[in-house]
Amino acid sequence: MAEVINMPRLSDTMEEGTVAAWLKKVGDKVEEGDILAEIETDKATMEFESFNEGTLLHIGIQEGETAKVDTLLAIIGDEGEDISGLLNGSTSETSEPEAKAEVTELPEVKEEVSEAQDIPEGVTVVPMPRLSDTMEEGTVSTWLKKVGEEVEEGDILAEIETDKATMEFESFQSGTLLHIGLEEGESAKVDALLAIIGPAGTDVSGIAKNYKAESPTSEVKQTEAPKKETKAMETPKAEPKKEKATVSKTNTPNGRVFASPLAKKMAEEKGFNLSQISGTGENGRIVKRDIENFTPATQGASVGKFVPTGQEDFDEVPNSNMRKAIAKNLAKSKFSAPHYYLNVEFDMENAIAFREQYNSLPDTKISYNDMIVKACALALKQHPQVNSQWFDDRMQLNNHVHIGVAVAVPDGLVVPVVRFANEQSLPQIGAAVKDYAGRARNKKLTLDEMEGSTFTISNLGMFGIESFTSIINQPNSAILSVGAIVSKPVVKNGQVVAGNTMKLTMACDHRTVDGATGAQFLQTLKGYIENPITMLV
Repeated sequence: MAEVINMPRLSDTMEEGTVAAWLKKVGDKVEEGDILAEIETDKATMEFESFNEGTLLHIGIQEGETAKVDTLLAIIGDEGEDISGLLNGSTSETSEPEAKAEVTELPEVKEEVSEAQDIPEGVTVVPMPRLSDTMEEGTVSTWLKKVGEEVEEGDILAEIETDKATMEFESFQSGTLLHIGLEEGESAKVDALLAIIGPAGTDVSGIAKNYKAESPTSEVKQTEAPKKETKAMETPKAEPKKEKATVSKTNTPNGRVFASPLAKKMAEEKGFNLSQISGTGENGRIVKRDIENFTPATQGASVGKFVPTGQEDFDEVPNSNMRKAIAKNLAKSKFSAPHYYLNVEFDMENAIAFREQYNSLPDTKISYNDMIVKACALALKQHPQVNSQWFDDRMQLNNHVHIGVAVAVPDGLVVPVVRFANEQSLPQIGAAVKDYAGRARNKKLTLDEMEGSTFTISNLGMFGIESFTSIINQPNSAILSVGAIVSKPVVKNGQVVAGNTMKLTMACDHRTVDGATGAQFLQTLKGYIENPITMLV
């Protein structure tokens, strides 16, 4: 007997899902446990496995389409079984009318949208994707395909910079790249026109033009076809054009130079002066091909003895999405959380000796930062108030310890998370931090690896900074700033002797961590750092 499979609720906050890919097609045999499809939720793209056996008789939601939870996703039954009653029944039931109507009317909506936008058969409009839960706009960092090239399903179309990272965006369609809606370095809101893919030679100029135009017709399409997010594109049409005007002004005589981020990077690597390069991009913007085709001119004759040779010059760099997110989040933290700071100085003699002995073991190498992460994790287990998080309606005391380790990257700062750090050995922590730092600089971290911290450590000791303060990484209650180990005279047993010390500063949120609570945590931390053998007991 045929079974109806509905759009599952794959997270506690999920209200609708998008079918990213079908792993089975109509007519295929399905075994219990087989992966039916990959479904994109509000948090991640997850595999959805079948709990039924039989033949896949019907697919209710095509790849790239979005529908609410409990909408008809598929029907599985016996090969050749008549399912017309199930399909018709889905429209006749009165319960959950909105979800049922979406299932049966979806093919009609597709035709209506295609007609409204005059989309030829086989042509797909690709929107700016939402690559993180907080992403509102994206910047095309690099195109991996150019207009006229063939695109296979799974090919990387472009690298897109979000508010958290630069991520590869792969195509879910096959065909020819017919149109690019955003040039490298340009930004637009989520769902703005990114590209058009279809059969080679198809004229899509009308589609691109109509998509950008703001008209009553486009508003109707958004209302009538809310499910076609990836095809119909419910984007405010004027905003991408406005963004382009911001980043694509003509290079002007007053010294302002407009170039794509990739062009600026290439020019810097080659030692080119951007002011000497003519841009062929939109409104004179310097793009990648201009750098590739540029030949530096010979310097002119020398000038008079007392005539200044320099000129005022500067580059304008549009704020990246990561930089915007950093500014927004840190400003919110600084001006909403009542920060106060606790300063301590630890004796590092035993820590230095401990690390030297530990690293004498074969194939073992740990850093002082690894020791600090481990010590903090153990201390946090004893002081859950410091391992807490503030929310408007509650305070959450975390029993697990996830340490965020701040890593500097060219565009700003990311905070990968060492999960259950108190349960990991020093070499395990060292390997995790090293892996995260390397992938962070190459922009290969996933969103899951940067979320969920309960406490944060920022270490600038390797840069020679002796002490500094940090802004709390909300919703955490505290962040520890770690300075360099400094050789200096110290007093021991009434005698001035040579010693090594390290200064640390902890910023605390006074809403959750009182002064005495923070001080007690630092005392526990001092015990582990100054007697590191206790971390192994």
